[in-house]
Amino acid sequence: MNQDVFKTTETMDSTRNDNHMTQGIHVVAKPIGPACNLDCAYCFYLEKQALFGNCRNFRMPEEVLAAFIRSYVEAQPTPVVEFVWQGGEPTLLGLDFFRRIVELQGPFTKAKTITNSLQTNGILLDDAWCRFLKQHNFMVGISLDGPREIHDRYRCDRQGNGSFDAVLRGLKFLQKHGVEFNVMACVARETARHPLEVYRFFKKEGIEFIQFTPIIERLPATVELNLGLSLAVPADLDREEQNTAVTSWTVLPEEYGDFLIAIYEEWVRNDVGMTFVMNFEWALNAWIGNPSPVCIHARQCGCSLVIEHNGDVFACDHLVYPKYKLGNILFNDLTGMVAVSLRTGFGVSKESALPRWCRECEVLAACQGGCPKHRFAQSHYNEPGLHYLCASYKRFFLHIRKYLQAMTSLLEHGYPASQVMEAVKGPLVIRQQGPTAISGHGEGGAK
Repeated sequence: MNQDVFKTTETMDSTRNDNHMTQGIHVVAKPIGPACNLDCAYCFYLEKQALFGNCRNFRMPEEVLAAFIRSYVEAQPTPVVEFVWQGGEPTLLGLDFFRRIVELQGPFTKAKTITNSLQTNGILLDDAWCRFLKQHNFMVGISLDGPREIHDRYRCDRQGNGSFDAVLRGLKFLQKHGVEFNVMACVARETARHPLEVYRFFKKEGIEFIQFTPIIERLPATVELNLGLSLAVPADLDREEQNTAVTSWTVLPEEYGDFLIAIYEEWVRNDVGMTFVMNFEWALNAWIGNPSPVCIHARQCGCSLVIEHNGDVFACDHLVYPKYKLGNILFNDLTGMVAVSLRTGFGVSKESALPRWCRECEVLAACQGGCPKHRFAQSHYNEPGLHYLCASYKRFFLHIRKYLQAMTSLLEHGYPASQVMEAVKGPLVIRQQGPTAISGHGEGGAK
């Protein structure tokens, strides 16, 4: 959640190393497990309570918290250790729990640079919370889907009331105290039909950093129902006959692509260098040739683990099922668990099980097949393992290709990518000398 990953449009990195361990490992901590004070229609995590039997206390014990912090710092091969605290809703643990986190991290700060991120629905944020977050340089991700009627369509509390007012109040506390934050906007079926309404709302509220996350969930089959779950487990990439029935809130493939394109067309004309949309930054990063900073569009995954409140470690946030358990932080070495995750199973299959349709695709470098959880469609060659959003991704990446080419050319010549906003007015011209870097003529668009 480091905001540096948003700023590909400002700088150009020539690094080509795609080795997982040189980039470090990533562990998302769920110190309150699936407990939450909201009941969002599309949430894939609340149902995980069924996997913990009769447990109702999901607070991470002190011994698990201490073991995780120590193990994570010691296992991280990079000089920076990024802790991400997520849920459920982690603020339910209270401020004292997070003060203890900072205390336990303290002895390791001489050897490593330690950062913290908090993903929250924002409802419990107030002056005290935000003073603490600012004091300790927490980066906050706040979940907000758009204006009231869009946000409240899916994000309700336990009584069925919309959460918009409470979330916006929390966001204003973050702004008041100067806490760094970004917005995580989920794009469900109805949301996707209002792209500019969503985007313009965020700009009006002074939000500079945004990530759009498509909502995709399948209906359960017998195996899930036997576990007490209401959503399907991740797809088997090599299984020809998949359950393809999706929930009523799952975004439609064609509409998600149109959603991104509509926002991109407004962004590329008005907001480059001022509003940072992660999805757009990832696309430019891939066009430049850098390895993906996110697992969704990386060649392989398996280096982004999850630790549950009880210390159990799983291969991915989408893989908190018994089948994908790697061990427990109290009894198993974190480095060893990462190695197992990388050598076997899901992460390797992400690349090795790519269907021919993907391997021959002209936007493979940007897409890399997408998240394996959602690869339950069949390709035009009747192969399994195609991503549900394949048509959306391809349409989006092909549409923005001309803009990516223009921005890459600007960066290569030492100009900020924001000058593409002039380029879209006409053919891109880069001058090596003189006060004007680019000019646009006519209605030709960026080339």
